[in-house]
Amino acid sequence: MLLALGMQAVVDRLSRSRWAGACAAIAWAIAREVTQAEYRWIERFGGGLRANMPWWGGLDLAVWAKADPWLDWLAPSVAVIAVALWRRRQAS
Repeated sequence: MLLALGMQAVVDRLSRSRWAGACAAIAWAIAREVTQAEYRWIERFGGGLRANMPWWGGLDLAVWAKADPWLDWLAPSVAVIAVALWRRRQAS
């Protein structure tokens, strides 16, 4: 979550857009979790070979069965949206 908030701050400063920072941080968090889901798919269904994974392997709900991967992208997403909304309120 700290990495997402840091990324949001950097992109916000560079682009002068709090929402661009939030979007970049959310995209990073989701991409990271989908990549980890791909590795779980490869271990579980692909026989340890990346070549056996279909394009949708990282999106297969069978490898998203636990709460951890969901929270690992939802928590940072909620945090950066909350910061963007809070900063919007301060600017008004």
